Amino acid sequence: MRLIAGVKRVAKRYWPALSIRAILLATFVFVAALPGVAALGLRVYENTLVQQTEAELIAQGAVLASVYRAAWDDRVPPPRAPAPEPPRIDLRTDPVLPALPRAAPGGPAEPRAAAIGASLAPVLRDAAAVTLSGMRLLDANGVVVAGGRDVGQSYAALDEVRRARRGRVTTTLRLRWNEGSSSPLEWVSRAVAIRVHHVRPVMVDGRVVGMVMLSRSPRGLFVGLYQDRGKILVGIVAIFCTLLLLAGLLSRGIARPIRDLTRATERVANGETQIPEAPATAAIEIRELYAHFATMAARIDTRARYLRDFAAAMSHEFKTPLTGIRGALELLGEHEMTPAERDRFLANAGADTQRLDRLVGRLLELARADMASGRGGTCDIRAIVAGLEDGHLPIAVTAGATVPIDGETLAAVLRILLDNSRQAGATAATLTANEAVLRYGDDGPGIPPGDRDRIFEPFFTSRRASGGTGLGLPIARSLLSAAGASIVLVPSATGAAFEIALSVDGGAQPAGRTSRS
Repeated sequence: MRLIAGVKRVAKRYWPALSIRAILLATFVFVAALPGVAALGLRVYENTLVQQTEAELIAQGAVLASVYRAAWDDRVPPPRAPAPEPPRIDLRTDPVLPALPRAAPGGPAEPRAAAIGASLAPVLRDAAAVTLSGMRLLDANGVVVAGGRDVGQSYAALDEVRRARRGRVTTTLRLRWNEGSSSPLEWVSRAVAIRVHHVRPVMVDGRVVGMVMLSRSPRGLFVGLYQDRGKILVGIVAIFCTLLLLAGLLSRGIARPIRDLTRATERVANGETQIPEAPATAAIEIRELYAHFATMAARIDTRARYLRDFAAAMSHEFKTPLTGIRGALELLGEHEMTPAERDRFLANAGADTQRLDRLVGRLLELARADMASGRGGTCDIRAIVAGLEDGHLPIAVTAGATVPIDGETLAAVLRILLDNSRQAGATAATLTANEAVLRYGDDGPGIPPGDRDRIFEPFFTSRRASGGTGLGLPIARSLLSAAGASIVLVPSATGAAFEIALSVDGGAQPAGRTSRS
């Protein structure tokens, strides 16, 4: 178990990122190639068995030819060491000739060859019993002088014998049975129905004095499979392990991560937002899906909390003026009042109505800001400020001129900040541009330290009695967020200042949580 756990840790650390396409392609290609690989492997193995038989016949023929040559004339010096003769038979391409025909009646054999055949007949008989090969010695004309039951008959008409009479070593494939005979195993193994024939000339002083004619059936495919069962079993186990590895790859790369993500979606539907980390062995697309799903779940949770808090705050904000209006109407309807008292109650009801109207207007502005899409562009700060100054709260602009934000968004944000400064009793404001940062401040009393952490919460205001709605800065933050900017409150010795960070490349940045004055 420890070994398996260690292998898993190493695999997770060094596992390459694979796409679903790569995993599926590798799996399907491998599975599709398995039958072809198996068939090709059997064919190659069968051809190897045939070539092994040819190599054995070449060795036997070389030995018998050497003995034949020495028996012909022991005074003949041995020839130079011949070059190695590798097997050349190819079961896939070489033609298969008809079965070996019966020998034809031949004339008398060459006397010296007949004598050599008679002396070597016991050797052929013993060798054939051990090697299971058919062995014949022929004279220079193709007449059998030893081996088999056809001594004295001729094979001169055979193509391989004619080539051997011209001094060429020949190996051919012939059918084992005559036409009309067959084996039920031929459809599995082609080598079942063939026999390898090898004819080698015996050369003395550059002329052919005889021939060695050998034949043998190759080792059967099933016999070979049984004899090599250990190696074949290793191959089968290797293929099976490879299939298990591919199945595990598909499971860990696709199936298991998707199943875990499905369970996570069920938890999100039930109110949980904890999304597990993507497994190290997951495919690239699955990892991206995990990341996007985690972002979506976080946004859903944030939006749900926002809507919950917003609904509670809005109900509270609307309840107060509605209660005042309802009370005023009840008093006006049930009690006799002096004109002065009636005017006072009507004025209170009117003020509450105006407050409701401002709340509704601000709510619409907040909704538009939350739904706004960022607009790129630049604007001239001085031109924007000139359109906002009304003589009551002058703005001093220092440094910079053009900033990377559209003028409409910047004008709306500055208007909100100016309204807050005006309500706080400020008489002047300053606006400093430094690279992609705008700094806004005023000469007002500043924001109390206890309120700085809440000023961007919807409906939070310290000037409710003077008509504050607590929605100005949330609107400003939403507008800037849609434009790819953010706003933060920076405490200073004189109170606090707002810093607006602009996105130089136009990319969206999360709006910073700030406070309002």
